[in-house]
Amino acid sequence: MRKAQGSWEKRILKSLNSMCTELSIPLARKRPAGEQKELLNKWNEMGTDEPDLSLFRPVYAPKDFLEVLINLRNPNYENGDSLSFRTHLGLIQVPLKVKDIPELKEFFVELGLTTGQLGIDDSTQVPPELFENEHVRIGQKVLLEQDSAAAQQYIRQGSPTALRAELWALILNISSHPEDILYYEQLKTNVIQHDLLVDSLIYKDVKLTASNDDYYFVFEDYLYQVLLCFSRDTSVLAHFAYNSASPPKSYIRGKLGMEEYAVFYPPNGVIPFHGFSMYVAPLCFLYHEPSRLYQIFREMYVRFFFRLHSISSHPSGIVSLCLLFETLLQTYLPQLFYHLREIGAQPLRISFKWMVRAFSGYLATDQLLLLWDRILGYNSLEILAVLAAAVFAFRAVNLMEVTSLAAAEAVLADLSTLKVMPLLQIFLFATVT
Repeated sequence: MRKAQGSWEKRILKSLNSMCTELSIPLARKRPAGEQKELLNKWNEMGTDEPDLSLFRPVYAPKDFLEVLINLRNPNYENGDSLSFRTHLGLIQVPLKVKDIPELKEFFVELGLTTGQLGIDDSTQVPPELFENEHVRIGQKVLLEQDSAAAQQYIRQGSPTALRAELWALILNISSHPEDILYYEQLKTNVIQHDLLVDSLIYKDVKLTASNDDYYFVFEDYLYQVLLCFSRDTSVLAHFAYNSASPPKSYIRGKLGMEEYAVFYPPNGVIPFHGFSMYVAPLCFLYHEPSRLYQIFREMYVRFFFRLHSISSHPSGIVSLCLLFETLLQTYLPQLFYHLREIGAQPLRISFKWMVRAFSGYLATDQLLLLWDRILGYNSLEILAVLAAAVFAFRAVNLMEVTSLAAAEAVLADLSTLKVMPLLQIFLFATVT
């Protein structure tokens, strides 16, 4: 895994370096005083600025990353050793341990059909308004007591809209101390003073994704502010201690390979890819104060999102999620799985982009936030794979009729009308015997 991650990092760096060379742009430069002043003046309306980005391209897109994952193999593993894995007909060929439905039912027990849920209109036992009023009352009590563990348990049943921003901040241990605001201001100063090549990649990504999204285009300025500050934040480097990835280094010209002349580049060690800004966009609905929005995003990233684009064997890592998704489909919807495989429409080729972006930009925002409630509540990304499988189960009848990858993609092109919680409940607790 580490070897694959290492060679993938080399590819990303090669792509970044060749862009530098082609465009004759330095990785970093100090902005002239006039430029600094101009940027400071338009800090809150960066969306109006239209730099020419036509020559910049995303360093990689999710589909490039998927190709790397498909080619992962375990050199110590002979297919003959294990019958159970030899029958895995998906694209992921790494024998990791993933949960089966009984284990998922036990893990996501609070999603059961008899438990009240926010995001489900017709609860079986309790009238929704009764459950909701009581749920809100408990939520207010949890916030009053400032108990992070209780908040995490509480939002497994969904968070009331009015309490969500505070509950997430409590679970993520985000405070509002003056020094946090000061730290954010320092990052902003770094953005004003220095221009990095990755800034153009961030601009380009926001323009290609969030700016074209009906839900998120209004937050364009927030996205630039948060992502540009994030790229300068060296505290993000701490997460590499438990991440299979390692931060890229840049060397002072002429000193290549000499460690004392090396700096991490970008300073946070994270090179943005196509769709990266969609990790921030949904948070803009909850937090309107830039330094707080920034803290929440950074914490979500170092706890969860980095796992979606690094190669590891962690249960919430993208490799395990892909395998969990394929295993669920192959086990519980074998006819659908074989049909799609036979027509050259491997399901993972369709669902991968949803999982890499944690469904951001695919679901309606209210549904996405209900899903992210559960990521925080269970401290796990496994629910992304379960939801991806549930979407296929929901559209199974239509998918059985398609005869090509393009047709299958068309059936699943629009997820914006889906209701997340009923889908998850039915898939986990109703259809599977």
